[in-house]
Amino acid sequence: MTTNDILELRKAGHTEDAYEAARRLYASVKDARTSAVMFLTATDVLKRRTDEGRMDEAYKIYMALKRLISNTNCENEWMQDALKRCEGFLQQANRRMTNPRLTPEHITLGKWGEELAAAYLREKGYAILERDWHSSHKDIDIIARQRDCIVFVEVKTRRNRDFIEPEQAVNYNKQKNLRMAINHYVKSHHLNGPWRFDVITIVKRTGELMPDINHTEDWSLI
Repeated sequence: MTTNDILELRKAGHTEDAYEAARRLYASVKDARTSAVMFLTATDVLKRRTDEGRMDEAYKIYMALKRLISNTNCENEWMQDALKRCEGFLQQANRRMTNPRLTPEHITLGKWGEELAAAYLREKGYAILERDWHSSHKDIDIIARQRDCIVFVEVKTRRNRDFIEPEQAVNYNKQKNLRMAINHYVKSHHLNGPWRFDVITIVKRTGELMPDINHTEDWSLI
């Protein structure tokens, strides 16, 4: 399929088909026109994902768009403008997701953080196996795979670091519960390979689009 074919699909409103076709073409051809078509179709899908509340996918596309801009050799002023519009879509979606009139703030902020952490891990090449896996009243936020290693991830999201560092919330009691949940998962899934425990902290300050993300690998559990 050519870039003209993809643009016709986009014009006809076949957003998903145009995006997938552009991805296939861009995998083998990275000239200026193909890059532009890839960018256009990706922004369409990002807008759709934010409307659907699929924020992990939306952020993944956003980060890919930023990489595409940095890698392309074509004139990209219009790309920068389009990227700013995408940032606006993300900000609007964030406000919807963290509306305290709908859900308690700590819950919506935590869910938003987990969505972003999942997108971050996928961007790093991890495969997400489970989200919010429960063992009795104990839970694991994310279970992922990095090559042959199973990775259990605790996500802590805060609006600031004024009172306590997010990492400090992974305290003795939390670690004890995580250890029990992980042991249950390992036994119930008959895991014989390597595994580790990671902590991802996210600090989302008011007015900032992209939060601070810190990923600590192989955190030592009690």
